[in-house]
Amino acid sequence: MQETRVRRQWAAGRPALNGWLVTPAPLNAEVIAHQDLCSVTIDMQHGLIGYADAVAMLTATKGLDLTRIVRVPSLDAAIIGKALDAGADGVICPLINTAEEAARLVAACRYPPEGRRSFGPFRAGLLHGDGYFDRSRGHSLALAMIETAEALANLDAIAATPGLDALFVGPADLSIGLGHAPGFDRAEDDVVEAIGRIARAAADNGLGAGIYTTGPDYGRRMAAAGYNLITVVTDASLLAAGAGAARAALADLVDGG
Repeated sequence: MQETRVRRQWAAGRPALNGWLVTPAPLNAEVIAHQDLCSVTIDMQHGLIGYADAVAMLTATKGLDLTRIVRVPSLDAAIIGKALDAGADGVICPLINTAEEAARLVAACRYPPEGRRSFGPFRAGLLHGDGYFDRSRGHSLALAMIETAEALANLDAIAATPGLDALFVGPADLSIGLGHAPGFDRAEDDVVEAIGRIARAAADNGLGAGIYTTGPDYGRRMAAAGYNLITVVTDASLLAAGAGAARAALADLVDGG
């Protein structure tokens, strides 16, 4: 199997830019995927995307040099396996709070003897051909979200989990866990310190470090802080920004200003 683009970026010492998809629209996935981003994440946790939608969105991006990631709703081996069987190159799992949970995530992403993933890669097998069982080893990315005070307390143990590929920061829940209102692109000292700790723990254990941001400016700051999988755009935010800008440009016509 071809090395995923995210892994190639990491091997070259460069960050990978990620697009985030929350609407159940294959065309949105296809449009975002054609913008030469390194990866897209299909959000089945907080997005409005069901399993059939995710399969259609994965199919819409076929043939592109792109790492396809699914954020699953929870630490559930069945849905993790189904996402990988559908052709995802990796999964982001929310609310990983302990090393034991991180180990369960890794096991769900790996076939025996390294893990406990059940074999039945119907679409993944079509994509990657015969020998998928052997050639898939080390291919699928397992990314653990660090987004609670409990996860921060167990950070070093989580980061040391054998087979884990990356830590991924959920800024909104992390902010809540540290006593703040939810939000992104954080500037509070304790949140910034926690974000730095997570990047250092990832680097110390040879892991990738991912984070959700709302745009290029904060994304550049996170690259400087050691993050190498950086979400910089979402499909919903692009739609809202485009519609809002068009409306604002013609506000004098409709508002009588």
